[in-house]
Amino acid sequence: MRRTLRLLLGAAGAGIAGIAAYGWSLSAPRYRGATSDHFDGKRFRNLTPTRHAGFLDLLRWMATRDHAPWDRWRNTPPGAPPPQRVDGDALRITFVNHATLLIQTASVNILTDPIWSERCSPVGFAGPIRHHPPGIRLEDLPPLDAVLISHNHYDHLDVPTLAQLRAPRIITGLGNAAFLQSQNIEHVTELDWWQTTELASGVRIHVVPAQHFSSRGFGDRDANLWCGFVIETPGGVIYFAGDTGWGEHFAEIRKRFGPPRAALLPIGAYRPEWFMCAVHISPADAVRAADALGAKLSIPMHYGTFDLGDDGQDEPVHALQTALATAPHARFQVVPPGAFAEP
Repeated sequence: MRRTLRLLLGAAGAGIAGIAAYGWSLSAPRYRGATSDHFDGKRFRNLTPTRHAGFLDLLRWMATRDHAPWDRWRNTPPGAPPPQRVDGDALRITFVNHATLLIQTASVNILTDPIWSERCSPVGFAGPIRHHPPGIRLEDLPPLDAVLISHNHYDHLDVPTLAQLRAPRIITGLGNAAFLQSQNIEHVTELDWWQTTELASGVRIHVVPAQHFSSRGFGDRDANLWCGFVIETPGGVIYFAGDTGWGEHFAEIRKRFGPPRAALLPIGAYRPEWFMCAVHISPADAVRAADALGAKLSIPMHYGTFDLGDDGQDEPVHALQTALATAPHARFQVVPPGAFAEP
């Protein structure tokens, strides 16, 4: 009996050790560079001090889950292929899924946080699985000029999708180039918060703060930068928030760039709020953010594709509609996957 118990404990220990080793092996290379107000030489931090949820918080969440329902699969048809280009000041924003949107204006095509994979996970057989097909087929995308990557989480930096896209240019936060290049993905421009790169005549991409965190494995927590983006065009600015909690960065972005013509704001994976609020805004917070930004139109994203919190598949949109009932000046347009808005 004792021998059997020892064997079982040994096997369990070996299994845990194997899982730990695999988790560490997934870690992205750490950024190395000068210190700043948000980088101490080893880790990045938010402008507003943020306490990360720990293991005990995770256990509390697991023990008290109030998970709203999701459909196993919604077999929605893909949208029509977008135009090859949108000229001049016209703007067309197509919602693909999750945080993936195609932004077309001033004859440039920009794709945000692209994911066409079945799962947002380091493995193909486990992890969050998609609950509807992408709104646009990958082969129907127009020629891309840039892909924006807000941070290195699996639902935002999807290596299989990026390998298929073969984008001529990827723009992201500090430290992500080394990981992407290790995956044979080239043409990466990495920038710090408030830094800028020119994409085309009259079109500039600004990396801006977000309140979030980064990691791909057990050993790289906050080792690479997370961010949002402001796309400056002759027709006005477009703001893509990436993943973010509530913070003063919304007001600062408005101060520096003026009210955005369109703001792409996350609303999902927000419950339980005590666990998520530091890194994910709620639908009510998205309305606050739109107000702080002075956005002329806001488009919600980051909901309904991958089940990442306790909120249900349609709950974020319903909660957004409730919040808008007491915010008559905020203007949001819910865009179904495959459909588009023309702000």
